[in-house]
Amino acid sequence: MRDLIGNIIIFAGVGFAGLGILGIFRFKNFYSRVLVSSKVDTVGFITILLGVSVKHGLSFFTLKVLFIMAMALIINPLITHSIVRSAYISGYKTRKE
Repeated sequence: MRDLIGNIIIFAGVGFAGLGILGIFRFKNFYSRVLVSSKVDTVGFITILLGVSVKHGLSFFTLKVLFIMAMALIINPLITHSIVRSAYISGYKTRKE
């Protein structure tokens, strides 16, 4: 039963990431695309890791996966912020011309 629930959560994460990638193409602005891609990346990755944690039960492996999940929650927004800030400072054009 635990494997089934874990697989469902993993497939939900993969589906969310796939739909999010399609959603990126709907936006024309660089900054909107970066915002959507960072959300899709973070939430899809966290959902997949949560599914892996459920599949394996409570073990040392699960604690390592939860640590990676916590680090991703902290690092992904910081990386996105630094990319967008450097693009803004360098004068990157936001509209396609």
